Amino acid sequence: MAEVFDGPHATPVKTEEGPWFLSISSLISGRLELSESAHLSEQDFKHWTRRVTPSPGDILFSYETRLGEAALMPGGIRAALGRRMGLLRPRRELVEPRFLLLAYLSPDFQQVIQTRKIHGATVDRIPLVELPKWPIRIPELSTQRRISAVLGALDDKIAVNDRIAATLDDLSHVLFSKHFSPAAKSQDWQTGKLSDLCGTQYGYTASSTDASIGPRLLRVKDINKENWIDWPNVPYCQISADKFDKYRLGRGDIVVARMADPGKSAIVEEDEEEAVFASYLVRLKTASLTHAYFVWGFLKSERYQDYVAASKSGSVQSNMNAKAIVGASLDIPPQELMQKHFEMVDPLRQKLLAVLRESRALVALRDQLLPELMSGRLQIREVEKVIEEAV
Repeated sequence: MAEVFDGPHATPVKTEEGPWFLSISSLISGRLELSESAHLSEQDFKHWTRRVTPSPGDILFSYETRLGEAALMPGGIRAALGRRMGLLRPRRELVEPRFLLLAYLSPDFQQVIQTRKIHGATVDRIPLVELPKWPIRIPELSTQRRISAVLGALDDKIAVNDRIAATLDDLSHVLFSKHFSPAAKSQDWQTGKLSDLCGTQYGYTASSTDASIGPRLLRVKDINKENWIDWPNVPYCQISADKFDKYRLGRGDIVVARMADPGKSAIVEEDEEEAVFASYLVRLKTASLTHAYFVWGFLKSERYQDYVAASKSGSVQSNMNAKAIVGASLDIPPQELMQKHFEMVDPLRQKLLAVLRESRALVALRDQLLPELMSGRLQIREVEKVIEEAV
Protein backbone atom coordinates (compact mmCIF):
# COMPACT_ATOMS: atom_id res chain seq x y z
CA MET A 1 0.00 0.00 0.00
CA ALA A 2 2.90 2.37 0.68
CA GLU A 3 6.67 2.73 0.67
CA VAL A 4 8.26 3.24 4.07
CA PHE A 5 11.07 5.71 4.74
CA ASP A 6 12.70 6.91 7.93
CA GLY A 7 14.38 10.16 8.80
CA PRO A 8 17.98 10.89 9.77
CA HIS A 9 19.35 9.62 13.06
CA ALA A 10 20.79 12.99 14.01
CA THR A 11 19.70 16.59 14.54
CA PRO A 12 20.95 19.54 12.47
CA VAL A 13 21.74 23.00 13.79
CA LYS A 14 18.42 24.76 14.22
CA THR A 15 17.92 28.12 12.51
CA GLU A 16 15.41 30.97 12.82
CA GLU A 17 14.17 30.51 9.26
CA GLY A 18 14.52 28.18 6.30
CA PRO A 19 12.94 24.80 5.49
CA TRP A 20 11.16 22.97 8.30
CA PHE A 21 12.83 20.23 10.33
CA LEU A 22 9.75 18.26 11.32
CA SER A 23 9.43 17.07 14.90
CA ILE A 24 7.33 14.14 16.09
CA SER A 25 5.89 16.65 18.58
CA SER A 26 4.16 18.24 15.58
CA LEU A 27 2.05 15.11 15.06
CA ILE A 28 -1.06 15.81 17.12
CA SER A 29 -4.26 13.78 16.66
CA GLY A 30 -3.93 13.54 12.89
CA ARG A 31 -2.77 17.13 12.42
CA LEU A 32 0.64 18.59 11.62
CA GLU A 33 1.31 21.48 14.02
CA LEU A 34 4.36 23.26 12.60
CA SER A 35 4.66 25.43 15.71
CA GLU A 36 6.21 22.37 17.39
CA SER A 37 8.94 22.03 14.71
CA ALA A 38 12.14 23.95 14.01
CA HIS A 39 13.95 25.24 10.92
CA LEU A 40 17.24 24.20 9.35
CA SER A 41 19.61 25.77 6.85
CA GLU A 42 19.43 25.23 3.09
CA GLN A 43 22.75 23.37 3.24
CA ASP A 44 21.52 20.99 5.93
CA PHE A 45 18.21 20.60 4.08
CA LYS A 46 20.05 19.08 1.10
CA HIS A 47 21.83 16.64 3.41
CA TRP A 48 18.75 15.72 5.46
CA THR A 49 16.61 15.04 2.38
CA ARG A 50 19.03 12.73 0.56
CA ARG A 51 16.98 9.71 1.55
CA VAL A 52 13.53 11.23 1.03
CA THR A 53 11.87 14.63 0.72
CA PRO A 54 8.34 14.76 2.18
CA SER A 55 5.73 15.48 -0.50
CA PRO A 56 2.04 16.46 -0.27
CA GLY A 57 -0.02 13.37 0.53
CA ASP A 58 2.75 11.50 2.35
CA ILE A 59 1.84 10.15 5.79
CA LEU A 60 4.19 11.31 8.54
CA PHE A 61 4.35 9.12 11.64
CA SER A 62 6.35 8.59 14.80
CA TYR A 63 8.18 5.27 15.08
CA GLU A 64 9.76 5.90 18.51
CA THR A 65 7.79 7.33 21.44
CA ARG A 66 4.39 8.89 20.72
CA LEU A 67 3.53 5.71 18.82
CA GLY A 68 0.29 5.92 16.86
CA GLU A 69 0.58 9.61 16.04
CA ALA A 70 0.47 10.51 12.34
CA ALA A 71 -0.44 13.38 10.02
CA LEU A 72 -0.81 14.15 6.34
CA MET A 73 2.01 16.15 4.74
CA PRO A 74 0.46 19.36 3.40
CA GLY A 75 1.41 21.21 0.25
CA GLY A 76 3.19 24.54 0.14
CA ILE A 77 6.01 23.81 2.58
CA ARG A 78 9.56 22.50 2.26
CA ALA A 79 10.52 20.13 5.03
CA ALA A 80 12.86 17.36 6.12
CA LEU A 81 11.97 14.43 8.37
CA GLY A 82 13.05 14.84 11.96
CA ARG A 83 14.46 12.23 14.31
CA ARG A 84 12.20 9.28 15.10
CA MET A 85 9.88 10.26 12.27
CA GLY A 86 8.93 7.93 9.44
CA LEU A 87 7.10 8.49 6.17
CA LEU A 88 4.57 6.39 4.27
CA ARG A 89 4.38 7.23 0.57
CA PRO A 90 1.01 5.87 -0.62
CA ARG A 91 0.80 3.85 -3.81
CA ARG A 92 -1.98 6.00 -5.20
CA GLU A 93 -3.21 3.37 -7.60
CA LEU A 94 -4.09 1.35 -4.47
CA VAL A 95 -4.81 3.80 -1.67
CA GLU A 96 -6.02 7.37 -1.29
CA PRO A 97 -3.64 9.32 1.02
CA ARG A 98 -6.28 10.80 3.29
CA PHE A 99 -7.91 7.41 3.70
CA LEU A 100 -4.56 5.83 4.58
CA LEU A 101 -4.19 8.40 7.35
CA LEU A 102 -7.68 7.61 8.63
CA ALA A 103 -6.92 3.89 8.56
CA TYR A 104 -3.61 4.45 10.39
CA LEU A 105 -5.38 6.46 13.11
CA SER A 106 -8.28 4.02 13.38
CA PRO A 107 -8.72 2.00 16.60
CA ASP A 108 -8.06 -1.23 14.67
CA PHE A 109 -4.61 -0.22 13.46
CA GLN A 110 -3.76 1.51 16.73
CA GLN A 111 -4.30 -1.87 18.37
CA VAL A 112 -1.99 -3.47 15.80
CA ILE A 113 0.70 -0.95 16.77
CA GLN A 114 0.29 -1.73 20.46
CA THR A 115 0.50 -5.49 19.97
CA ARG A 116 3.43 -5.46 17.51
CA LYS A 117 5.61 -2.64 18.84
CA ILE A 118 9.04 -3.49 20.21
CA HIS A 119 9.61 -2.74 23.89
CA GLY A 120 12.99 -1.06 24.27
CA ALA A 121 15.02 -0.36 27.39
CA THR A 122 14.03 3.32 27.30
CA VAL A 123 11.34 3.73 24.61
CA ASP A 124 8.98 1.58 22.57
CA ARG A 125 9.32 1.64 18.79
CA ILE A 126 7.79 0.46 15.54
CA PRO A 127 10.17 -1.86 13.64
CA LEU A 128 10.25 -0.20 10.22
CA VAL A 129 11.44 -3.36 8.50
CA GLU A 130 8.34 -5.19 9.73
CA LEU A 131 5.84 -2.35 9.29
CA PRO A 132 5.03 -3.11 5.60
CA LYS A 133 3.86 -6.59 6.66
CA TRP A 134 1.40 -5.35 9.28
CA PRO A 135 -2.31 -5.85 8.46
CA ILE A 136 -4.44 -2.80 7.70
CA ARG A 137 -8.00 -2.73 6.38
CA ILE A 138 -8.24 -0.97 3.01
CA PRO A 139 -11.38 -1.21 0.80
CA GLU A 140 -11.48 -0.56 -2.94
CA LEU A 141 -10.33 2.84 -4.15
CA SER A 142 -13.78 4.25 -4.99
CA THR A 143 -15.00 3.40 -1.49
CA GLN A 144 -11.90 4.96 0.04
CA ARG A 145 -12.56 8.22 -1.77
CA ARG A 146 -16.18 8.36 -0.68
CA ILE A 147 -15.29 7.58 2.94
CA SER A 148 -12.48 10.15 2.89
CA ALA A 149 -14.83 12.80 1.54
CA VAL A 150 -17.47 12.07 4.18
CA LEU A 151 -15.14 11.83 7.18
CA GLY A 152 -13.06 14.69 5.80
CA ALA A 153 -15.93 17.00 6.76
CA LEU A 154 -15.25 16.10 10.39
CA ASP A 155 -11.53 16.78 10.00
CA ASP A 156 -12.31 20.11 8.35
CA LYS A 157 -14.54 21.09 11.28
CA ILE A 158 -11.84 20.02 13.74
CA ALA A 159 -9.33 22.22 11.87
CA VAL A 160 -11.75 25.17 12.06
CA ASN A 161 -12.15 24.56 15.79
CA ASP A 162 -8.38 24.53 16.22
CA ARG A 163 -8.16 27.96 14.62
CA ILE A 164 -11.02 29.26 16.77
CA ALA A 165 -9.32 27.95 19.93
CA ALA A 166 -6.02 29.58 18.97
CA THR A 167 -7.77 32.89 18.27
CA LEU A 168 -9.63 32.81 21.59
CA ASP A 169 -6.37 32.06 23.38
CA ASP A 170 -4.63 34.96 21.63
CA LEU A 171 -7.48 37.29 22.59
CA SER A 172 -7.19 36.33 26.26
CA HIS A 173 -3.51 37.29 26.27
CA VAL A 174 -4.19 40.50 24.34
CA LEU A 175 -6.66 41.46 27.07
CA PHE A 176 -4.01 40.90 29.74
CA SER A 177 -1.53 43.10 27.86
CA LYS A 178 -4.19 45.80 27.46
CA HIS A 179 -5.40 45.78 31.06
CA PHE A 180 -2.01 45.51 32.76
CA SER A 181 0.40 47.33 30.45
CA PRO A 182 2.77 49.98 31.89
CA ALA A 183 0.55 52.61 30.26
CA ALA A 184 -2.41 51.39 32.34
CA LYS A 185 -0.54 51.69 35.64
CA SER A 186 -1.88 54.26 38.10
CA GLN A 187 -1.14 55.40 41.64
CA ASP A 188 -3.25 52.69 43.26
CA TRP A 189 -1.01 49.95 41.88
CA GLN A 190 1.60 48.40 44.17
CA THR A 191 5.05 46.99 43.47
CA GLY A 192 5.60 43.51 44.85
CA LYS A 193 6.66 39.94 44.19
CA LEU A 194 4.75 37.11 42.58
CA SER A 195 5.01 35.38 45.97
CA ASP A 196 2.74 38.10 47.41
CA LEU A 197 -0.13 36.66 45.36
CA CYS A 198 0.32 32.89 45.69
CA GLY A 199 1.70 30.02 47.71
CA THR A 200 3.72 27.14 46.27
CA GLN A 201 3.69 23.35 46.50
CA TYR A 202 5.91 20.74 44.85
CA GLY A 203 4.24 17.92 42.93
CA TYR A 204 3.77 14.20 43.47
CA THR A 205 6.37 11.61 42.46
CA ALA A 206 4.83 8.67 40.60
CA SER A 207 5.06 6.68 37.39
CA SER A 208 2.48 7.46 34.72
CA THR A 209 0.46 4.88 32.83
CA ASP A 210 -2.16 4.83 30.09
CA ALA A 211 -4.24 2.46 32.21
CA SER A 212 -7.08 4.16 34.10
CA ILE A 213 -5.91 3.05 37.56
CA GLY A 214 -6.35 6.34 39.40
CA PRO A 215 -6.39 10.09 38.81
CA ARG A 216 -4.66 11.72 35.88
CA LEU A 217 -1.04 12.78 36.44
CA LEU A 218 -0.36 16.18 34.88
CA ARG A 219 3.25 16.47 33.68
CA VAL A 220 5.48 19.10 32.07
CA LYS A 221 4.93 17.57 28.63
CA ASP A 222 1.18 18.07 29.10
CA ILE A 223 1.47 21.84 29.56
CA ASN A 224 4.31 23.04 27.35
CA LYS A 225 2.72 22.79 23.89
CA GLU A 226 -0.56 24.69 24.06
CA ASN A 227 -2.03 27.30 26.39
CA TRP A 228 -4.65 24.83 27.58
CA ILE A 229 -4.63 21.30 29.00
CA ASP A 230 -5.71 18.45 26.72
CA TRP A 231 -6.98 16.21 29.51
CA PRO A 232 -7.80 13.09 27.42
CA ASN A 233 -4.09 12.80 26.55
CA VAL A 234 -2.91 13.11 30.17
CA PRO A 235 -1.96 9.70 31.65
CA TYR A 236 -2.96 8.20 34.99
CA CYS A 237 -1.18 7.20 38.20
CA GLN A 238 -1.73 5.35 41.46
CA ILE A 239 -2.02 7.40 44.64
CA SER A 240 -3.33 6.86 48.16
CA ALA A 241 -6.46 8.66 49.33
CA ASP A 242 -4.63 10.98 51.73
CA LYS A 243 -2.04 11.99 49.15
CA PHE A 244 -4.75 12.47 46.53
CA ASP A 245 -6.36 15.09 48.76
CA LYS A 246 -2.98 16.78 49.16
CA TYR A 247 -2.12 16.93 45.44
CA ARG A 248 -5.57 17.11 43.86
CA LEU A 249 -5.93 19.85 41.26
CA GLY A 250 -8.94 22.16 41.11
CA ARG A 251 -10.14 25.02 38.97
CA GLY A 252 -7.89 28.04 39.30
CA ASP A 253 -4.79 26.07 40.28
CA ILE A 254 -1.71 27.08 38.31
CA VAL A 255 1.19 24.72 37.64
CA VAL A 256 4.66 25.84 36.57
CA ALA A 257 7.46 23.62 35.29
CA ARG A 258 10.55 23.68 37.50
CA MET A 259 12.54 21.23 35.33
CA ALA A 260 12.51 19.91 31.74
CA ASP A 261 11.00 23.18 30.46
CA PRO A 262 11.27 25.60 33.38
CA GLY A 263 8.86 28.51 33.44
CA LYS A 264 6.19 26.92 31.25
CA SER A 265 2.80 27.16 32.91
CA ALA A 266 -0.86 26.16 32.73
CA ILE A 267 -4.04 26.98 34.58
CA VAL A 268 -6.64 24.37 35.48
CA GLU A 269 -9.87 25.64 33.96
CA GLU A 270 -12.17 22.68 34.59
CA ASP A 271 -13.22 20.73 37.67
CA GLU A 272 -14.35 17.75 35.61
CA GLU A 273 -11.13 15.73 35.83
CA GLU A 274 -9.72 14.03 38.92
CA ALA A 275 -6.05 14.88 38.60
CA VAL A 276 -2.83 15.44 40.52
CA PHE A 277 0.39 17.12 39.41
CA ALA A 278 3.80 15.53 38.91
CA SER A 279 7.02 16.29 40.73
CA TYR A 280 8.57 18.43 37.97
CA LEU A 281 5.70 20.88 38.47
CA VAL A 282 5.09 23.45 41.19
CA ARG A 283 1.52 24.43 42.05
CA LEU A 284 0.73 28.11 42.62
CA LYS A 285 -2.36 28.63 44.76
CA THR A 286 -4.04 32.05 44.77
CA ALA A 287 -6.81 33.59 46.85
CA SER A 288 -9.42 33.49 44.07
CA LEU A 289 -10.07 32.85 40.38
CA THR A 290 -9.70 36.58 39.85
CA HIS A 291 -6.15 36.45 41.21
CA ALA A 292 -5.43 33.18 39.39
CA TYR A 293 -6.11 34.58 35.93
CA PHE A 294 -4.02 37.65 36.69
CA VAL A 295 -1.11 35.49 37.88
CA TRP A 296 -1.41 33.14 34.90
CA GLY A 297 -1.48 36.08 32.50
CA PHE A 298 1.68 37.41 34.11
CA LEU A 299 3.39 34.01 33.81
CA LYS A 300 2.69 34.10 30.05
CA SER A 301 3.99 37.65 29.68
CA GLU A 302 7.25 38.62 28.02
CA ARG A 303 8.36 40.21 31.29
CA TYR A 304 8.10 36.92 33.17
CA GLN A 305 9.73 34.91 30.39
CA ASP A 306 12.68 37.30 30.47
CA TYR A 307 12.86 36.69 34.22
CA VAL A 308 12.82 32.91 33.63
CA ALA A 309 15.66 33.15 31.13
CA ALA A 310 17.78 35.02 33.68
CA SER A 311 16.83 32.78 36.63
CA LYS A 312 17.34 29.26 35.28
CA SER A 313 20.25 27.30 36.74
CA GLY A 314 21.88 23.96 36.04
CA SER A 315 24.68 23.11 33.62
CA VAL A 316 23.15 19.81 32.43
CA GLN A 317 19.41 20.41 32.84
CA SER A 318 18.11 23.90 33.49
CA ASN A 319 15.76 24.24 36.43
CA MET A 320 14.02 26.65 38.79
CA ASN A 321 13.01 25.95 42.37
CA ALA A 322 9.72 27.14 43.84
CA LYS A 323 11.33 30.20 45.42
CA ALA A 324 12.76 31.27 42.06
CA ILE A 325 9.47 30.66 40.25
CA VAL A 326 7.61 33.15 42.47
CA GLY A 327 10.55 35.51 42.96
CA ALA A 328 9.72 37.76 40.01
CA SER A 329 8.90 41.39 40.65
CA LEU A 330 5.62 42.71 39.27
CA ASP A 331 3.20 45.59 39.44
CA ILE A 332 0.06 44.54 41.33
CA PRO A 333 -3.14 46.26 40.21
CA PRO A 334 -6.13 46.86 42.48
CA GLN A 335 -8.65 44.07 43.01
CA GLU A 336 -11.27 45.91 40.93
CA LEU A 337 -9.10 45.83 37.80
CA MET A 338 -8.28 42.15 38.28
CA GLN A 339 -12.02 41.46 38.59
CA LYS A 340 -12.78 43.42 35.41
CA HIS A 341 -10.12 41.41 33.58
CA PHE A 342 -11.51 38.11 34.84
CA GLU A 343 -15.06 39.02 33.80
CA MET A 344 -13.83 39.64 30.25
CA VAL A 345 -11.38 36.76 29.90
CA ASP A 346 -13.45 34.00 31.52
CA PRO A 347 -16.10 33.88 28.74
CA LEU A 348 -13.31 33.58 26.17
CA ARG A 349 -11.71 30.69 28.05
CA GLN A 350 -15.06 28.94 28.52
CA LYS A 351 -15.77 29.24 24.79
CA LEU A 352 -12.29 27.84 24.09
CA LEU A 353 -12.98 24.85 26.34
CA ALA A 354 -16.33 24.25 24.63
CA VAL A 355 -14.65 24.25 21.21
CA LEU A 356 -12.03 21.76 22.42
CA ARG A 357 -14.71 19.48 23.85
CA GLU A 358 -16.55 19.58 20.54
CA SER A 359 -13.37 18.63 18.66
CA ARG A 360 -12.78 15.68 20.99
CA ALA A 361 -16.33 14.49 20.33
CA LEU A 362 -15.80 14.83 16.57
CA VAL A 363 -12.57 12.80 16.74
CA ALA A 364 -14.39 10.09 18.70
CA LEU A 365 -17.23 10.13 16.15
CA ARG A 366 -14.75 9.81 13.27
CA ASP A 367 -13.03 6.86 14.92
CA GLN A 368 -16.40 5.23 15.59
CA LEU A 369 -17.71 5.69 12.04
CA LEU A 370 -14.62 4.52 10.13
CA PRO A 371 -14.80 0.79 11.05
CA GLU A 372 -18.59 0.85 10.57
CA LEU A 373 -18.17 2.24 7.06
CA MET A 374 -15.37 -0.15 6.15
CA SER A 375 -17.36 -3.17 7.32
CA GLY A 376 -20.50 -2.11 5.48
CA ARG A 377 -22.54 -2.01 8.69
CA LEU A 378 -23.24 1.64 7.91
CA GLN A 379 -23.87 3.09 4.47
CA ILE A 380 -22.22 6.34 3.41
CA ARG A 381 -25.56 8.10 2.98
CA GLU A 382 -26.45 7.19 6.58
CA VAL A 383 -23.16 8.59 7.83
CA GLU A 384 -23.63 11.79 5.84
CA LYS A 385 -26.79 12.50 7.84
CA VAL A 386 -24.96 11.89 11.12
CA ILE A 387 -22.12 14.21 10.12
CA GLU A 388 -24.49 16.94 8.95
CA GLU A 389 -26.00 16.99 12.43
CA ALA A 390 -22.57 16.95 14.09
CA VAL A 391 -21.03 19.82 12.14
